[in-house]
Amino acid sequence: MEMNVKELLAALEGLEREKNIKREDILKTIEDSLVSALRKNLGKTAQITAKIDVNSGTVNAAHLLNVVEVVTNPEMEIDLASAQKENKKLKVGDVLSRPLEVNDFSRIAAQIAKQVLIQKVRGIERENFYKEYKPREGEVVMGSVRRMSDRDLVVDLGKIEAIFPYCEQIKKERYTNGSRIKAMITKVMNQTELAAAPSDDPIMGRYKSAAFRLDKAQRGPYVFLSRGSNRFLEELFKVEVPEINEGIVEIKGIERDPGFRSKVLVSSIDSKIDPIGTCVGMRGIRIRAIQNELSGERIDLIQYSPDVSTLLMNSIAPAKANFVQITSVREKTALIIVPDDQLAIAIGKDWQNIRLASRLTGWELDVKSESQKAKEERDAMNSIQNVLAKIDGVGPKTAELLQKAGFTTVQKLANVEIEHLCTVQGIGDKTAAKIIEGAKKHLAEHAADFEVPEVKPEEAAHDDNQENN
Repeated sequence: MEMNVKELLAALEGLEREKNIKREDILKTIEDSLVSALRKNLGKTAQITAKIDVNSGTVNAAHLLNVVEVVTNPEMEIDLASAQKENKKLKVGDVLSRPLEVNDFSRIAAQIAKQVLIQKVRGIERENFYKEYKPREGEVVMGSVRRMSDRDLVVDLGKIEAIFPYCEQIKKERYTNGSRIKAMITKVMNQTELAAAPSDDPIMGRYKSAAFRLDKAQRGPYVFLSRGSNRFLEELFKVEVPEINEGIVEIKGIERDPGFRSKVLVSSIDSKIDPIGTCVGMRGIRIRAIQNELSGERIDLIQYSPDVSTLLMNSIAPAKANFVQITSVREKTALIIVPDDQLAIAIGKDWQNIRLASRLTGWELDVKSESQKAKEERDAMNSIQNVLAKIDGVGPKTAELLQKAGFTTVQKLANVEIEHLCTVQGIGDKTAAKIIEGAKKHLAEHAADFEVPEVKPEEAAHDDNQENN
């Protein structure tokens, strides 16, 4: 079959230009579709070749038959006598190439060829889109809302449609058809990768759900967008703050409540450069541009410090902290004390500020005001004094003196030397002896209250190992 060479070349160039599909791939696809259509007439196991000559514009197709003594599969074999009628030189073991007239395709066969060609071109196109967009993960792009399904969106990026899941949106924003959106490409996956992704991962589970609802026919590639991720905010900072791209200012960490509040931990490699001031910009122009893009999201810029206490104090900005009390280094827990008028700011609405600070630093933080801390200390002192006052020879005033001197338990008083107790103002030898005797008596009478639980040897060994680790 002959075809118009100029028309063929023009069609190939058009596909190559518009679909970014190589000419060789298109020709191979057409040849494969011809073979598939010919098999419809000659049998599923038939050996068929098809070749397109671009220079002459001809299509050559042939049915290959193995020459055998006894035919067991007519679709693939021919007996020697029949083969020699077509070519006398053939012998058993040779292959007869029987030319096929492509013009003799039935309408159904031609339709099959067309369908196969369309499917394969789409497959090549999908693969090319995947290769193009996969390296662009993490890139910020612009697009327009094409359609919606429930709360998930399809965004037109020009060449391809991307999926904008609800879980990656800023919840206070509202989108309509045609709305322009700036977002970051978080994931690019083909159909196989999406199917293999673990469904127990909450994010991937939502991605799969959105892809199923919005893209039942396309079969990928799946380009997922985000405006709610920490990395999207980081990319916006890179655009607005050149010093971040240059490496002078570094973003150490980001935590977000998208659309409402973010905390960004920044540092500078040059002590002369203020990382917070650099990110804010002249008259706040840089930080304001980022906030406007995020629908007014509040952004707290936190100065990084290698000193843990300083870092934790900085993390609750905009609140000001007085000091930090680290309660457990192993469990990473700490208490931050703030002025009374800063408590509400430090906690934030629905504990938002302290929660973001905890996630940013990796420490479990609690915050209290000065008056709350003072009240707790007074309550603790009163409790100690009440216990000491129950000892014979100890009145309220003596209990207060003992507590201030560091005698906070009955056990300490029972085990102290008279000479040491006499160093407390207002306590002489006789009084000291009486207090010590009273403490011992109190311990004996209330032995159950002070009894230490028995620890089994294996439990003790376990605790020792934990300490060593």
